[in-house]
Amino acid sequence: MDKKRILASVVVFLILAVLFYLQYREWHGFDWTTFWSQTRRISWLRVARGLGLIYFAYVMRAVRWKLFLARVRPEANTVGLILATVIGFTGLALLGRAGEPIRPYLIARREKLTLSSQLAVWAVERIFDVGAFTVLIALAVFREGGMYSIPEPEWYAGLQRTVFVLIGLVLGIVMAAVAINRKGEMLARWIENKFGHLSANIGHRIALWVREFGQGLNTIHGPLSFLWLTLVSVGMWYVIAVAYKEVTHSYGVASLDIPLLQILILMGSSMLGSMVQLPAVGGGSQLATIRTLSSLFAVPPELAASCGILLWLVTFAGVIPLGLLLAHHERLSFRKLSAESHRAEEAEIEQPPAP
Repeated sequence: MDKKRILASVVVFLILAVLFYLQYREWHGFDWTTFWSQTRRISWLRVARGLGLIYFAYVMRAVRWKLFLARVRPEANTVGLILATVIGFTGLALLGRAGEPIRPYLIARREKLTLSSQLAVWAVERIFDVGAFTVLIALAVFREGGMYSIPEPEWYAGLQRTVFVLIGLVLGIVMAAVAINRKGEMLARWIENKFGHLSANIGHRIALWVREFGQGLNTIHGPLSFLWLTLVSVGMWYVIAVAYKEVTHSYGVASLDIPLLQILILMGSSMLGSMVQLPAVGGGSQLATIRTLSSLFAVPPELAASCGILLWLVTFAGVIPLGLLLAHHERLSFRKLSAESHRAEEAEIEQPPAP
């Protein structure tokens, strides 16, 4: 592990330690007996259904990636893309951010494509993820009666403003994407000329990202392709929301019998929390979920803690057993894959831009 990763891990650990301490101080009366009694009441059949839905969402991710490759690799094998997706998310769960390039690296290697082209697809995929989640939460917030599914009505106005910000963010990203698609090479050259003299090759790195992103946008070849990608993305995130609902409802208590809007808020808090977590341990995601359940939805601390941990196990760590099995079958090492993917990425960064 290089110095940058060690420093990042130390910073994340310190942040999580502070958050855990603050949570502990707030919950000084936490009752472990209640925690275990609530956990023992779980309907494991519903949890299994939730895990099955998460696995199905990985299949939908692979199908979406196949749609991205329709122009350059129409013969791309869906099963191979599913394997790469499951192994890639397992690497992310085990190694943290260091495992993020594994999925595009595996797909690039399987389909004999450049890593930069698949990193470009990965970047465009993120836009569809944010856009699909925004569509779902906007429909839930602004539909008739959406306000009544929130225990604290004064939160509703703030939630509406947050959704408007999300919509504005998505529209801004789309406009930036259109501009990069049309003038990407001109922008990349300007960045190289303006910032090329800075240390660590920053200008070239940013220019390369602009070129990659523009290349990724070329995978959307027409309105029909955009429509299919949108439908699959919205459908996938709806499946994930149903998986969350299965887990929360598995406790069989009224405080966790929460509707779709609250489920989406819970998902959003979990995604934000996942930005600060340790490899194979998590931390940020669980804390954010527990905090949202206890403060916004008034779930008792013991029940919120149990549900937050179970949600993380199902929706994030649940892929690990299958991913390890598939990696063993394919004779793959996650640490080697992570190192190889980062080396390949650095090698492509060092290459001079095409004239």
